[in-house]
Amino acid sequence: MSAIRLLVLGAVRQHGRAHGYQVRNDLEYWGAHEWSNAKPGSIYSRAGHRRYEDDDLDRLQQILFYRALGFPLDQVTALLDDPDTNPREHLRRQHRLLTARIAELQRMAEAVEHAMEAKKMGINLTPEEKFEVFGDHDPEQYADEVEQRWGDTDAYRESQRRAARYTKDDWQRIQDESKEWADRYTALMAEGAEPSGEQAMQLAEEHRLHIARWFYECPYEMHRCLGDMYVDDERFTAFYDAMRPGMGRHLRDAIHANADRHA
Repeated sequence: MSAIRLLVLGAVRQHGRAHGYQVRNDLEYWGAHEWSNAKPGSIYSRAGHRRYEDDDLDRLQQILFYRALGFPLDQVTALLDDPDTNPREHLRRQHRLLTARIAELQRMAEAVEHAMEAKKMGINLTPEEKFEVFGDHDPEQYADEVEQRWGDTDAYRESQRRAARYTKDDWQRIQDESKEWADRYTALMAEGAEPSGEQAMQLAEEHRLHIARWFYECPYEMHRCLGDMYVDDERFTAFYDAMRPGMGRHLRDAIHANADRHA
């Protein structure tokens, strides 16, 4: 028996054990099937050990390969006994099957990695810490809806990755920055500033940069879409208008004016 064949058969045996079936059973089945009508003298040595010729080992190798790929023994026999299939065709078929199996396992590994990553995402604070930072507001109130609408976007994935790393101090800083910005914006509105004015556009730019710094890259066109949502979605409108009536629409207009000047 060649060294290469020994290595191949040894590898397939290990694969068989790893996948929960006994290669020995295949050998016994194959031996009984192949030699049921053979003369005892041509099967065993004087010491009582079964003897295998090169052709026998070729067939054995094919059996073990197919079994390692999950084929039941009756199908293996039918494949090997097919008169229209030669050894090279068996190898080509096995190569295709192995390539497909590798691709399938890679997809499964990627799915597991995504699942592992998802478990790490989100706001990793205790309920007490969340209350200290956000008060009665639940920052994950619409998490399921957000994932359903934007879960397949790079921005969503980037936001989740960043959020998973933030500590209580990080979230407190985000909240403080947001409040300070909102105080300046409402003060600007109280002065009667137009959304297209320089100060309003500068605050709109700060709003965009805040998103980019803490959550995800926010190009001007994406910022436009967010601004539209502050008017089109009554929940966002209510959030901003609670700070000052009309703020949602005012901010939307400022965001558009700021994007226009950077076009």
